[in-house]
Amino acid sequence: MKVDGKDFRSIWYNSDTGKVQIIDQRWLPHEFRVVDLTTRAAFVTAIADMWVRGAPLIGATAAYGVAVEMARDASDASIVETWDVLHETRPTAINLRWALNDMTALLMPMPEEERAAAAMQRAHEIADEDVECNRMIGVHGLEIIKDIAAKKQPGEVVNILTHCNAGWLATVDWGTATSPMYHAHMAGIPVHIWVDETRPRNQGALLTAWEMNSHDIPHHLIVDNAGGHLMQHGQVDMVIVGTDRTTAHGDVCNKIGTYLKALAAQDNNVPFYVALPSPTIDWTVKDGVAEIPIEERDDSEVTHVQGKLADGTVGEVQISPDGTPGGNPAFDVTPRRLVTGLITERGICDASPEGLAAMFPERVLG
Repeated sequence: MKVDGKDFRSIWYNSDTGKVQIIDQRWLPHEFRVVDLTTRAAFVTAIADMWVRGAPLIGATAAYGVAVEMARDASDASIVETWDVLHETRPTAINLRWALNDMTALLMPMPEEERAAAAMQRAHEIADEDVECNRMIGVHGLEIIKDIAAKKQPGEVVNILTHCNAGWLATVDWGTATSPMYHAHMAGIPVHIWVDETRPRNQGALLTAWEMNSHDIPHHLIVDNAGGHLMQHGQVDMVIVGTDRTTAHGDVCNKIGTYLKALAAQDNNVPFYVALPSPTIDWTVKDGVAEIPIEERDDSEVTHVQGKLADGTVGEVQISPDGTPGGNPAFDVTPRRLVTGLITERGICDASPEGLAAMFPERVLG
């Protein structure tokens, strides 16, 4: 996608410097910063402290982290240790484990002297595969938007609500939930996006709104609790969200607050879609509520907010009384019964064991 007219991915290898670079998302939308990741420790920090975030991007970043470490130490012990330290950074996002397992399976049978080059090549492939997956999610999701638009008066806008940031900043490019929006916009279909602020880290306000601005897509930023009201008054035609982990039976784990949007959508007969590349499916888990570990993040994310201060600098302010602790579960699980459909790179399927099995017949469901 583009930043000030220039093409960017969220992570890339700079062949001129020989370094992996990322957009440091902590400073958006007020500052655009690019940083180098040159050590395993830097990759750990980037993932854990959310310089990068979003399940697909976390997976790609982990793959590059393995590759960078292999250039330093390509031993079996290093592979095992790298898997461990990177996996501990964000336990909920399944793409992280998928990428680490993929890299480990590739590298372990190889002679040590071949591992560094092979790891970097595979990291490039994982990044490229993510881009194509997300592009195809947009192609398939576009058909849903076209169907909604066809039922409206010519030129009448399609209103889409999204939660958190499942945009190109959460992937290597295109995004998951935003990919159909970008495709619709490029196809000339008038769309308008309701952007949830997404407390506590405000990824909607900081990132999704910035993406929509950058691509001239009409949108409004709303507080998290406004979605149900808008649905009641017919101002939402569909909901599209992303996911950090989807079970083999179709339950969806996503940013905290997604479940409430799904409940409101069901009550108002608004279709609720989840966009996901296949590495986000955890084929080992059936019951999302019972089996998916929910990351508990630092309470300062609840008690403090970051933004542009009156003097123009970016800073943090406390919004709670001194001594009041914050509770901060980072994700919730939306049961499959509330999901209209899953938009994958292969097409759209029911959020069910049968739907996923038909879409991915090569997978053996537990």
